[in-house]
Amino acid sequence: MEKIYEGKTKDVFKLENGNVLLKFKDDCTGKDGVFDPGENSVGLTIEGIGRANLETSIHFFEILKEAGIKTHYVSANIEDATMEVLPAKVFGKGLEVICRLKATGSFIRRYGDYIEDGAELPGGYVETTLKDDDRCDPLITCEGLVALNIMTKEMFESMKEQTLKITRIVADDLAKKGLDLYDIKFEFGYNNDEVILIDEIASGNMRVYKDGKIVEPMELTSLILGK
Repeated sequence: MEKIYEGKTKDVFKLENGNVLLKFKDDCTGKDGVFDPGENSVGLTIEGIGRANLETSIHFFEILKEAGIKTHYVSANIEDATMEVLPAKVFGKGLEVICRLKATGSFIRRYGDYIEDGAELPGGYVETTLKDDDRCDPLITCEGLVALNIMTKEMFESMKEQTLKITRIVADDLAKKGLDLYDIKFEFGYNNDEVILIDEIASGNMRVYKDGKIVEPMELTSLILGK
């Protein structure tokens, strides 16, 4: 297989059938050895988290399929920690979308003068950041994305609508297990001019609390999958 991209938490390969294979790693984003989905660099390695993230992704992608939401997901091999997906072009050099249901993390670091940690953000707050390690993944608005020819306004609105819908589905599924979703990070691309969810929906990309305490990635995966 031809490796076409080496990422922080997974590698990407091109398949002969035209699809793409994602190989999940055991690396997590964070800082000083502490997990943080909001960080833009690898901060720690957790043995088995790659396969765990894949299992969690399968769980949620199947739920989205049942809900009629199209994603890039095709199939997966848990043993090899790989997932086959539809080919999709990223926006610009990569765009991350964060949906926040409660204020915490970098949101509080930026806006802490106006809101308390853990306060609800009614309806969900969607923000986008450019994948750019040198510039610490800068925030960017819809207008900025349009001005830079990264995406059209219509694409942004589709992405935002899907983000809010998918976040609510994930949050509702977690709530059934007594888990409280604070925020979650997604990535979107476009396939045949259609904006679709790509990458993963994994414990390493979300901040979840139980009984007022944050749940670590491996424990979260076990709770999600009922293991």
